[in-house]
Amino acid sequence: MATARTITKKELVLRIAERTQQKQTITRDIIQLFIDEVIHELASGNRMELRDFGVFEVKTRRARKARNPKTGQEVRVPEKRVVSIKPGKKMKELINKLAAEREAAQAAQTNPPQPTPGQTA
Repeated sequence: MATARTITKKELVLRIAERTQQKQTITRDIIQLFIDEVIHELASGNRMELRDFGVFEVKTRRARKARNPKTGQEVRVPEKRVVSIKPGKKMKELINKLAAEREAAQAAQTNPPQPTPGQTA
C-alpha cells in the first residue's frame, strides 16, 4: 500500500482560494478563524458537530500503568484529555468508496488479466 501524502494548511489554502476565486490571504484567515473556533469550543468543554464531516469532542483517558520500553521499569501515566473525532456518514462512505477503488486499481496493476486458452496476446 502506498504511503499517504501530507496535505498542509498552505496547500489547502491554495486549493480553496482557487476554487472560490478569493485571495489567498483572505482564505488563509478564514481557515485559521475556523480552526481557532474549533479549538476554543473543544477547550471550553463543548462538542462540535459538523454534518457529513464528523463530531469532535474531548474525552478523558484514565490514568494507567505502563512500562518504559528501554528499562522495563513500570511508570504511571497520568489522566489526560484527548480530542476524538467520530466521522460523519458522508466522510465514511467516501473514504471507503475511494479506498476500494484504489485497491481495485492496484490489484489490476499487479495482476493483469491473463489471456484465456486459445487467445493470442
